[in-house]
Amino acid sequence: MANFDCTKCPGFCCSYPVIPINRRDVERLAKHFDLDFDTAKERFTKAAHGRKFCLRRKTDEHFGRICKFFDTKARRCTVYEARPSTCREYPTKNRCGYYDFLKFEREQQGDKAWIARTDTGEWR
Repeated sequence: MANFDCTKCPGFCCSYPVIPINRRDVERLAKHFDLDFDTAKERFTKAAHGRKFCLRRKTDEHFGRICKFFDTKARRCTVYEARPSTCREYPTKNRCGYYDFLKFEREQQGDKAWIARTDTGEWR
């Protein structure tokens, strides 16, 4: 049983600098958006950090950069049904470290809606 609740997270895992995906994930996203593979590859991925396919990112007020498919207002995935395998498999353990951190910070701040920011503006 998982010891976290993704609905209470501001999308920490979506802010990782590298979100690697595979060819099948690009195909799934292409189908979701009714695009051909090459167009989806161009729009949604880039080669980086020795990986052929990494998700593109966009600006986020809390984490600096975040997955291009993340709704930064609602703090939710916009392609959940077509999300890549990396996202489907996360977390790989039964606990999400950010959820524990978030609970701790909310207790310290005395605010159940507190969002712990990591953005210092230095890594945009």
